[in-house]
Amino acid sequence: MPDHSTSGLSHQAAINHISTGPNLPHRLHRQSRHPRHTLRRYAIPLAAAITIITVATTLTAASPLTIPDGNLFTNYRHGFHLGNLILQIQLDRHNLSPNCIDGVWGPRTEIALLTWQTLHNLPVTGIPDNTLLATFGSITNIFTTYTVTSNDLASLTAIPTTWPERAAMPRLGYETIREKVAELGHMSQRGLENLNPGLTWPNPPAGTVITIPSLPPTSPTTATSLHISLTRTEVTAYDHTGTLIALFPCSIAAEKKQRPAGALTVTAIAPNPNYTYDPQLFFPGSSNTTKLIIPPGPNNPVGLAWISLSLQGYGIHGTPIPEHIGRAESKGCFRLANWNAVKLLRMVQTGTPVTITE
Repeated sequence: MPDHSTSGLSHQAAINHISTGPNLPHRLHRQSRHPRHTLRRYAIPLAAAITIITVATTLTAASPLTIPDGNLFTNYRHGFHLGNLILQIQLDRHNLSPNCIDGVWGPRTEIALLTWQTLHNLPVTGIPDNTLLATFGSITNIFTTYTVTSNDLASLTAIPTTWPERAAMPRLGYETIREKVAELGHMSQRGLENLNPGLTWPNPPAGTVITIPSLPPTSPTTATSLHISLTRTEVTAYDHTGTLIALFPCSIAAEKKQRPAGALTVTAIAPNPNYTYDPQLFFPGSSNTTKLIIPPGPNNPVGLAWISLSLQGYGIHGTPIPEHIGRAESKGCFRLANWNAVKLLRMVQTGTPVTITE
């Protein structure tokens, strides 16, 4: 799904967004889970360029990408585009997340690009081109593939609609192959379909080879502080020098009175957490007071990671619907895409300071 989480943000507003961020180094120092749209005409730039890309046959290796002659970013603002896809992959690899990789230009991608330009003393234009892409280094292993297995299909789980039914499940796993593989590639489900047109979505059969971004695991850099901006709906992490090392879009509370502000700390971290459902949180005054333990899994309400904060009931966590990140819809916590929540969990520790501002 296009990254519309800050829809309407102008180019100048995006530059202002970067310029006013805390502790930037150098000169500044300081979506539905089940897409219904089919592949449209804007996939043509990818189809034309895919002939120059040799994709790997396993998940752990990929062949180099050869950039075609001319500007890879011609018409990059118009729909699903190869240049956008490659740029988003490179930004994600450097923890400057556009949220979901989807091949579509939008405010989140522009903000991540502006941040990259700022961090590396490049002209802060927010405009991509081949020269800009070269600043990420050698463009190799951009894509890899995932082969659907019979075990993948057997593990799919229909998620019940009621809390008691969810509590009775052993695990809240993936509902479709599309959902599973999109999350593996940090993609929106629509973006995955656009990259792989013609497959029998949402559940292609065993043996189907699916192209996804290649995102090799990296050793996390320790974050000595976090900043959460309510206005920008983002979490930023900083190292011991005050240099920004990660930018992750987030969702915040729907009601302003539930949005905390000020200085907090990380009090605990939990990978693959369960979730305690409290009916009084959702329906205050209800006669139902029975709490339920919802099992772990990617479709758990807090996703694949939980970072507890020093304010009762508040934390930073994942989500079962990464396409919705950026919306004001939570009960007070800060939601990230599952892959970003897992990254952040590996950066922090108990005692890491967290500053929340408007």
